[in-house]
Amino acid sequence: MYSCTQCQKCFSFETGLSKHMNIHRGKYKCSECGKCCGSSHDLATHRRIHTGEKPFECTVCSKRFTQARNLLKHSRIHSGEKTYKCDVCDKAFCHYVSLKHHKLVHARDTSYKCSLCNKCFSQPDSLKLHERRMHSNRRPYHCPYCDKLFVRNIELKYHVRIHTGAKPYTCRRCSDCFRTLYQLRRHLLKSHNEGTWFTCDICQQQFTTRRDLDLHSLRRHKGVKP
Repeated sequence: MYSCTQCQKCFSFETGLSKHMNIHRGKYKCSECGKCCGSSHDLATHRRIHTGEKPFECTVCSKRFTQARNLLKHSRIHSGEKTYKCDVCDKAFCHYVSLKHHKLVHARDTSYKCSLCNKCFSQPDSLKLHERRMHSNRRPYHCPYCDKLFVRNIELKYHVRIHTGAKPYTCRRCSDCFRTLYQLRRHLLKSHNEGTWFTCDICQQQFTTRRDLDLHSLRRHKGVKP
């Protein structure tokens, strides 16, 4: 019901749109990397990336987190709690992202189907992104340094750092800098053994993130081609 006039992103509630507009206005801007956040709370949480502050500690393994919700997700590893249940096959998962990737298995039964190639999606946003990327030349995000165009704003942000040389994510252990948070997390795990390896139960291949493991399992062992 509530659409952003600058990027056409839509929201169900006016409060969501209001928070989103703060990003365009630059009201809550990080002084370290220039990232704009929707609220003072989001900005304070984001700044922990630069300071290395992790105030939330697991009482079982002492692993620390920047956000309470991440600690809650992590704690399910120890408790075995599986709160996210598939409404199609009743399979349960510890994390929402695992459930989301699992639902790709049932994607053929979804109502979000591309009218041009009949490809199916479990989320309407995924369908919109597919149509923009595969069936149109619309790439609304233009690099100010070169002529390259992008489908998503996040892709543009990562690309611009190639031109600016910006590496806003600093390792607190050795001071190495990285362009993305994902690169920093991989570095911490591989170079400093800080974090958790995710191991495939079938082939024992290891991954640095749960998402990579889920995608590997779906595509390599279950044959899903989303």
